[in-house]
Amino acid sequence: MSTAAPPRPARLGLVLALLAFAQMIIAIDYNIVFVALPEIGAGLDFGSQHLQLVVSAYAVAFGGFLLLGGRAADLFGRRRMFLLGMILFAGSSLLGALAADPWTLVAARAVQGVGAAFVAPATLSLVTTSFREGPERNRALAVWGGAGGAGMVLGSLLGGVLTQAFGWQGVFYVMVVFCAVAVVAAFALLPAAAGASGGGFDLPGAATGTAASLLLVFGLVQGPELGWPSGAVVGSLAAAAVLFGLFVLIESRSRGPLMPLRLFGNRNLSTGTAVCFLFMATFGALAYFLTQFWQAVEGYSALATGLAFILPSASVLVGTVLGGRAATAMGVRRSLLVALAVGLAGTVALALVLDQGASYLVLAGPLLVLSLGQGMVFTLMFAASTTGVDAADQGIGSGIATQGQQIGGAVGLAALIAIAAGSGGADAADPAAYTDGILVALWAIVAGIALTVPVVLNLKAPAEPAAALLDDEEVAFAAERT
Repeated sequence: MSTAAPPRPARLGLVLALLAFAQMIIAIDYNIVFVALPEIGAGLDFGSQHLQLVVSAYAVAFGGFLLLGGRAADLFGRRRMFLLGMILFAGSSLLGALAADPWTLVAARAVQGVGAAFVAPATLSLVTTSFREGPERNRALAVWGGAGGAGMVLGSLLGGVLTQAFGWQGVFYVMVVFCAVAVVAAFALLPAAAGASGGGFDLPGAATGTAASLLLVFGLVQGPELGWPSGAVVGSLAAAAVLFGLFVLIESRSRGPLMPLRLFGNRNLSTGTAVCFLFMATFGALAYFLTQFWQAVEGYSALATGLAFILPSASVLVGTVLGGRAATAMGVRRSLLVALAVGLAGTVALALVLDQGASYLVLAGPLLVLSLGQGMVFTLMFAASTTGVDAADQGIGSGIATQGQQIGGAVGLAALIAIAAGSGGADAADPAAYTDGILVALWAIVAGIALTVPVVLNLKAPAEPAAALLDDEEVAFAAERT
């Protein structure tokens, strides 16, 4: 049964700017440590075999707590969960900057992930409940997606500049500043009860769902690193399966479930979540391999590597705007297919020209094209995932879609690193072999993007063009704003 949307906050333009900024913070934090990893390893005497934990600790905690964060936003208020997540994020970032040993830094990254798991669904659900479904929401998601898509690439730029200027600690200190600004703005702009839907809290479902998610993400992330037959991986995946079975049983009998199973009857949500997974497993891994190519093969400094991402960052930003406009003009499904075609063409072109000694000018054209497609997909996949979800369920719906995104990023990166290493590209001291490994990973990304096309075809086609979906109330609202 449909639930009435919560009151729309005042000063929508400023609210959208805040939500876009919050999304950018999360996206930046995903990539900002990549460029700093060599200095982190040297500064904290972090063995290379464990350095990936700096990335995976964040990914595991983020993916593991998303269902809890999403439902908490629906029940206790999106503003409260936004503030809680930002405060956790700021505190853990400060702890990371002050870390004097590897495990303190890993713990800080894990708490950052928990903070992000509360911020991300609160942010997306605030967008989807503040802006009406259709052209208005498409435009808002284009702005929000533009911040997130650009932030994924901008993280590498900031990581290079800050590491060069202030050392690896700079990538953590800057997050403290960003989060502080977001907290102050949230108190001023977000309604105190934004998104609160009331109802009881499903503690058994929260415990089993969160534990199952943590074990699943841990097993999938560490599988390529530890080996799939290892006891830790098999044990975590088996325990996750048991706990997920228990979770489904609890949810089917709960009066106020953490994750209402009826949501999976929404084909757009389930299909959109799969697209989010595949997007991060493919496009989301490109920044890592480009960073490795420019630093390990071409010998770029951290600063030069960061500056190299300016061009793709700008192209991603343009793509997110085009994605919102395309969704309104020809529908989300058709627009996603066009976006994937653009991204696929650019990635194929990059794989064909990438070679040891390839100049930045040679790579610029393919980077522009694939980043354009990347930006379009980023906006459109969330537009698809949130279509048809009731206002009272937007938090958990956003959490489900974002969990697909995070698990895809963690699993895709770990698998692609293993593929690159397995093809002989494990040793950065051998630039030719290392480049070959990166190329194999690029072609695997091409295959993954191609596999996303049939998934997109499962989205429900609109009964009429998106531009015609405005009802009388929305037309009146648009006229009033004009």
